Amino acid sequence: MPRRSTLAEANQNRTELFFADLYHRLYAYFYPDSRMDKSIDHRLFIFDSTTIELFSEVMQGVGKKPVNGRRKGGVKAHVLTKADEDVPRFVYLTPARRNDSFFTDHVHLPAGSIVTYDRGYVSYTLMNKWTKQGVTGVTRLRVAWMHQIVSSQEISDEEKNNGILSDELILLGGKPVTQKIPARKIVYLDKKSGKQLTFVTNNTRMKPSTIAGVYKRRWQIECLFKRLKQNYPLKYFLGDSENAIKIQIWCSLITDILIKAVKDKVKRKWSFSNIASMIRLHLMTYIHLVKFLQTPENILRLYQHPIQENQLLLFDT
Repeated sequence: MPRRSTLAEANQNRTELFFADLYHRLYAYFYPDSRMDKSIDHRLFIFDSTTIELFSEVMQGVGKKPVNGRRKGGVKAHVLTKADEDVPRFVYLTPARRNDSFFTDHVHLPAGSIVTYDRGYVSYTLMNKWTKQGVTGVTRLRVAWMHQIVSSQEISDEEKNNGILSDELILLGGKPVTQKIPARKIVYLDKKSGKQLTFVTNNTRMKPSTIAGVYKRRWQIECLFKRLKQNYPLKYFLGDSENAIKIQIWCSLITDILIKAVKDKVKRKWSFSNIASMIRLHLMTYIHLVKFLQTPENILRLYQHPIQENQLLLFDT
């Protein structure tokens, strides 16, 4: 392990932007952009944020102060991911008090994409932006949103069996009619939980059940956040400066994408936690990592420590 003074000097002289750039370069290397096909999985993007609590007010957090009057700090990671990749495509770190809505200015998607996001990002401007760019946006309808129903569409028996209660074309906003934004409102009943959900989208062609299914995929990013927090030490930080904290988070993200790249190459099915543990145990073992993960029993049985024939001896024996 490097000494704490060495880490402190490195954190002081090297900005977290270096590690941010390294992560995004690794993503571009392992997951190069390719032409999107017509499948929803290949066109679906998800973005959301998660908060990492800190031990002190290094980066100001949100919410009410506790009884002792001391509020813990926090880092908010704003993440954009693609449904068929399950790794962060773009990450932006801010103090926890930063509002989510600013992140949409950093999200740039190709025409024909489908994106689903939480109500915290919802705005009339964003919905209008996706429509002009040819991007399908799917989210929950805010209760406080003013909208006018234009027409109701007929629902087939198949869609009713899928839980669709209504499908309406609406105009969003309380402005004059000429400035209102056309959209589509879908009311869906989840038969398992019994909850009634209202979705809003700018897509008028997709089936209502498909729209509901797209929003359901938003839970995928929550699983990604859970994986990051469970497999990497994001509760204990080696430094107490904002730069050092961000560096450690970026290093965790770099580790995650490297392990995920290995997992994608292995044909044998491994859980992420198991493959991470195996890699950690065999970092200093002279074996081919991918071959070992495919058939660990055979590789370990045939394992022999390499003999370096040209290695010079320190003492004549």
